[in-house]
Amino acid sequence: MAEKVLMKGNEAIAEAAIRCGCLHYFGYPITPQTEVAAYMAKRMPKVGGTFLQAESEVAAINMVIGVSSTGKRVMTSSSSPGVSLKSEGISYLAGCDLPALVVNVQRGGPGLGGIQPSQSDYFQSTKGGGHGDYHNIVLAPASVQEMADLTVKGFELADKYSMVSMILADGTMGQMMEPVDLEIGEVKKYEKPWALTGTKMERAHNIVNSLFLSPEELEKKNFERYDKYKVVEENEVMYEEYLMDDADICLVAFGISARVSKNAVNEARKAGIKAGLIRPITLWPFPKKVLREAADKCKAFICVEMNMGQMIEDVELAIRCKKPVYLCNRTGGMIPDPADVLKMIKDVNEKGGNE
Repeated sequence: MAEKVLMKGNEAIAEAAIRCGCLHYFGYPITPQTEVAAYMAKRMPKVGGTFLQAESEVAAINMVIGVSSTGKRVMTSSSSPGVSLKSEGISYLAGCDLPALVVNVQRGGPGLGGIQPSQSDYFQSTKGGGHGDYHNIVLAPASVQEMADLTVKGFELADKYSMVSMILADGTMGQMMEPVDLEIGEVKKYEKPWALTGTKMERAHNIVNSLFLSPEELEKKNFERYDKYKVVEENEVMYEEYLMDDADICLVAFGISARVSKNAVNEARKAGIKAGLIRPITLWPFPKKVLREAADKCKAFICVEMNMGQMIEDVELAIRCKKPVYLCNRTGGMIPDPADVLKMIKDVNEKGGNE
């Protein structure tokens, strides 16, 4: 068994990225993800990589575009307001069909909000975030180990589908320390025949571009891109089920909210209430099928979120409103308390699943 190391979530992301072949990082400090940049600043020179603190988030994401176009693994990280500044560049990456890893360790908002943890960037990440028709692959870790594991998975999926992968963590995940196994095994590599590597007069020129002046050509490209997204939805959905075999009430939560919810489920079971949990690991593609199946068995759903109710819309869409869906939420940097979630479970149980 590999030896585990006690690390912050932000540090685990950075080390995992280096170990799976990312030698190029461009970013800008912002709480609560600054440790990612600080770690990269120390480690990159030692492994022959490139660390550059850009003059702004806008500059950083455009540097990512440049390196990605050469076929190299590259990443950037930020927190909520910084990711907003990067959103145009993320749209350009999508429009060019370029792979990259973007890390968002969320803080409260809108605006500058506060530096405490939040999950209020769900809409921004899962619905694109920038302009145009596109998707990011969005991965939501619920432990420091998953901060590392999903970083590796994010790079693999980005390269496999030529897409942006986003780690959508919250400030708690970034700052908390847990033992983590950093042995990542064999690094998967994908051919990138489109990369700008110099022709050496041996092949045709490659062109990386997101501008299509012909509307017919752009429409064709968008339809092709969405055909690719269908493949991602069919093959890359990730989720965890907990005590769902006989559950009457299904909690749906991601990140730190899922850890809180799991404790509440355990307490509900002790009280004789059959509660269970579905934790989406991929927020896009969203685990629609497993939620639809749960709707045939459960009486009601409870979404536990650190926002004003964002994922709840995807849950309602997934189950086609077959059963009532309730929201248990905190916002502004507040984390739900297991006792509050348990109270909601008890209230919904008394209603018998009726609104």
